[in-house]
Amino acid sequence: MTPPLPPRNITLPQSFGYAIRGIWLVARSERNFQLHLLAIVVVIPLAVFVDCSAIDWAILCLAMGLVLVAESLNTAIETVVDLVSPEYHPLAGRAKDIAAGGVLLAALTAVAVAGWILLIPLYYQWMK
Repeated sequence: MTPPLPPRNITLPQSFGYAIRGIWLVARSERNFQLHLLAIVVVIPLAVFVDCSAIDWAILCLAMGLVLVAESLNTAIETVVDLVSPEYHPLAGRAKDIAAGGVLLAALTAVAVAGWILLIPLYYQWMK
């Protein structure tokens, strides 16, 4: 049995600092995260243009946040898998594929949500 880890004396500001550094690392290093951020830059002005309700904004924010969280967790999983299995292993590949599938599900959900909330009002505005 391994001994327990010593207690970590990390302050709350330090914890936030590590979390912000993690967001910065994934934003700088992961192309797909950057593409998701670009999609958010497109969605927000469209939501303003169609004058989304507070509920619509909340749903859009949840969907966009879900995708960013999924992409961040996918990156973390891939990083750990690469650390513990630097050479190819079928289970390592399976873990990475499943994590990537989770991101795809989140992204497809966000596209469906954005489509439902934004495309219908855009269609009616276009038809005026």
